[in-house]
This record gives sequence, structure tokens and C-alpha cells, in this order.
Amino acid sequence: MLFLQLGMQIISLIVGLLIALSVHEWAHAWMANKLGDPTAKEAGRLSLNPFAHLDPWGTLMLLVVGLGWGKPVPVDAERLRYGPQKGMALVGLAGPAANFIVAFMVAIPLRLHLVPFVPRYIFDVIPISFGEILSWMVWLSLALGLFNLIPFAPLDGSRIFAAFLPSRWFYILARYERYALILFFVLILIERFTRLGILSKMIFPPIEFLWWQLVNMAPPFFY
Repeated sequence: MLFLQLGMQIISLIVGLLIALSVHEWAHAWMANKLGDPTAKEAGRLSLNPFAHLDPWGTLMLLVVGLGWGKPVPVDAERLRYGPQKGMALVGLAGPAANFIVAFMVAIPLRLHLVPFVPRYIFDVIPISFGEILSWMVWLSLALGLFNLIPFAPLDGSRIFAAFLPSRWFYILARYERYALILFFVLILIERFTRLGILSKMIFPPIEFLWWQLVNMAPPFFY
């Protein structure tokens, strides 16, 4: 029974993660296409198929250290309406915004207790709780949205932050983004293998606050 319950939790987490990640990356592609750059659409990224958005390294890091990312959406910033600076900010904002919209919509049936948490068996073997899946969708959508708002490259927050900088600084930061990516990897490793918890302390409190405002029940990892 314990093994089946653990399997149900893992399945619910994976389904919730794939949906949150797919919506996030699709929103980037959708916004870029709306702003005049069809690069992502031509690359097959204007899709909710999770396999179109999985990044090998991001998935590996997720399994190893608990923090990962999807495949970056290809964007030609020079083709964006409003210019590279504002255009990239809008593309960056679209991902977290989509996550928050999904979290709000999915939270409604949970808050109104319209979804059962009693497991339903698929093929009389695999227990699936739709309430638990929706709970993970809300939690992970909030987590992905808030995490990406951190103003540190390559996260979406860096694009949004850059929109408020003078044009000269925008291009300087873009030139050194690869080094910021290395530092970002270091921060993730520090987060995973030390007790500092810099990123956790930054994003967990607002995730928990929004969760209780939207759902008003224990988070999914307490089930």
C-alpha cells in the first residue's frame, strides 16, 4: 500500500510538472509569435506537447538537484515588435503570467472541493488521485512562475529587469549572459548540496502565501 501511495505521488508530481513546464514554454513561443517573430513556431515550440519543451540538461538537473528548466524557446529579438529590449521583456513575462493563470484556474475546483482526492485505479493497478494531480499543478505552476521572476540570467526575471535599463546596459548584460549562466549553475549546486537555502528562502514564502490564498488546504507534499 505504501509503495502504491508513493507511486501515485510521483505520477501526480510528474504530470503536474510537465503541464506547468509546457504551459510556461508555450506562452513564451506564443508571445514571440504575436510580437512578430515566428522562430519558435517554426521550431515546433508553439505546442503544449511536453516533449517539445524538455531540455536534457534541465531534466537531468531536476532529477539530480531538484531544480531544472525547460528547453529555451528560440527568439530572434531583432524581429520583435517594440524592439529587442521591450519585446524580450514581454516574451519573458508571458511564461510566469501563464503559470499564474493556470494556478488560479485550477485552484478554483480545489478550493470549492469539487475534485475527489480518493484514488481511482487505472487498469486496476495504478492509483491516480485527480485532486492530488491538480494540487501539484497549482503548486508547481506557482513555483515555476515565481522562480522565473528572479532577476538573474537566464531566468525570465532578467529579461523583465533589463527592460528598465538604459539601452547601453541592456546590450552589455546580453554580452555577459553566458557567464551569468555559469554562476546560476553554481547557485543551484550550492542550493542542493549546502544548507544555505538561498533560493528556497527567496521563493518558498511567496509560493506558500499564494497557495493558501488560492487553495486554503495543506500543500500536496503533505498528503
